[in-house]
Amino acid sequence: MGNLPVMRKDSFWQSPFLALKRTLASVLLLVGMSLPASAALAADSSDIAAAFDSAFAHSQPLSQSLAPRNSVYRDPFQAQVAQLADPQLGRIGVAAYDLTTGRSVAVLGDQPFPFASTIKVAIAATYLEQVDAGRFRLSNSYPLMVPVPSRKFAGPVAPVRAGNYYSAQDLISMSLIHSNNQATDALLAAVGGPAAVNDWLRRTGNSGIHIDRDIATLVRDDGAVNPATTIDTRDSATPMAMVRMLTGLYKGQWLSSQSRNFLLDTMSRCETGKNRIRALMPEGLTIAHKTGTLSNTASDIGIISMPDGRAIALAVYVTGQGGKANRDWRIAEIARTIYEGYLYAPAGASTSTSRR
Repeated sequence: MGNLPVMRKDSFWQSPFLALKRTLASVLLLVGMSLPASAALAADSSDIAAAFDSAFAHSQPLSQSLAPRNSVYRDPFQAQVAQLADPQLGRIGVAAYDLTTGRSVAVLGDQPFPFASTIKVAIAATYLEQVDAGRFRLSNSYPLMVPVPSRKFAGPVAPVRAGNYYSAQDLISMSLIHSNNQATDALLAAVGGPAAVNDWLRRTGNSGIHIDRDIATLVRDDGAVNPATTIDTRDSATPMAMVRMLTGLYKGQWLSSQSRNFLLDTMSRCETGKNRIRALMPEGLTIAHKTGTLSNTASDIGIISMPDGRAIALAVYVTGQGGKANRDWRIAEIARTIYEGYLYAPAGASTSTSRR
C-alpha cells in the first residue's frame, strides 16, 4: 500500500504514549491516507484486518478478535471506553477532551466517519462568522431548499426548489434543534456552498472535517457504501477533529461572544437523539449537542457541562451494531462512561493515551 504520509500531530493531543499512538494510528489509518481527500476510499474490512495482522503478527487476527487489548491503557476508565467501542459489530469512533485538565481519550479518533447532520454545527458557525464580520445578519431571510424527487445518483447534485422564507436565526434554530435539512441547505447556499464551509474549516485549523455535498444530495445518495466496514472520506469527520472544533467554538476562538453564546444555547435545545448522549445522563445536566443519522450510522457530538464547572467536548460515531436502537444505546453507554470517568477523575489528571 506504500508508505503512509506523516500526519501533523497537534500538541493538543500529545501524550506520553506517542510511539504507541503512532503505531496504532498507522495500522488503523492505512485506509484513506494515501489517496487524495476528495476521492471516496473503499477500504474493505479484510484489508484493515490484513494490515493489523501484518503489524501485530503475535496477536489474534483482527477478523477473529476485534476487542481492544486493555493492557495498552493507563487506567480502567480508558479500557472501559475501548471495550464499549469494540468494533466487532461495526466501527465506533470516540473522542473526548476535558477543557480544564487537558485529559483526553480516543478510540479510532483519527479515522473518518460519516458526519451526517453533525456537520450542521460547522455550517451554522460559517454563517455566524459572516454575521460577526458584518456581511450577514441573523435577520436576513432565505428560502428553504426543498428537494425535488430524483433517482439516486442521478447527477452530482440533487435538484431542489425554493420554499418558504425564514430568517437566518430561525434557520439555524431549525437546523440545530430539529435537524431540518431544508433549513440547513438554505444556510449552506447563503454562505456559498460546501466550498465556503471547507474554507472556514481550513482557516480555523479544523482539518479532519470535509464537506463535499449539500444535505439534499447527501440524503438522496445515502447507502452507497456500508460505513460499518468501509471508509468513505467524502462528507466525513474524525471524532478528534469534531472535538477540536467543539473546543474552539466553546472557547470563543472564532466567533464573537454573542455568536458563540447563540450557537451553544441553540445546541443545548436540541430535540433529536434523546436516546443518545442525553439518555443516561443525570437530569438537569446542560448538554449542547448535535446528532447525526444516515444509513447504518448514528452519531452525537457536543459539550457536556459538568457539575463542578468543567466542560467536556465529546464526539461519538457509531456504525453497524445490528440496528438504530443498538447504535443509539451504544452512544448513550459511551457518553455515560465518559461522563463518570471525568466526573470522578483524580485531581490533576492530564492527557491520556488513545487507540486510533
